[in-house]
Amino acid sequence: MPPELEEDSAVYAVVREALYDPDRLSHASSELDEFQRLHAAQPGYEGNVVVDTSDGRRITLTLWASEANSTAARLALEPEVRRLLTPLMAAPSRIIGVGPVVTADVTRNS
Repeated sequence: MPPELEEDSAVYAVVREALYDPDRLSHASSELDEFQRLHAAQPGYEGNVVVDTSDGRRITLTLWASEANSTAARLALEPEVRRLLTPLMAAPSRIIGVGPVVTADVTRNS
């Protein structure tokens, strides 16, 4: 069984779907890298998992120390999203869900 998280150590998660133009996305590694650096530098950032489901669709799970950190980062990063990511998108991104992480069982074997 995956370990349950203690209530006082709960991590806040944001799950988002983004639809990118595949051609624009294929030429945008510097923009994506720059945004990721800015994203990871936000207070309370705990990590990111991005799944490429093909045809420009990506599902992102972003983990934050708290909901307040997530909200502050969203507000701080809005101009960077417009500058770096919006030009690559085929449609506006959408939030699938937000809330506390109740179970975590992620490992990466070397």
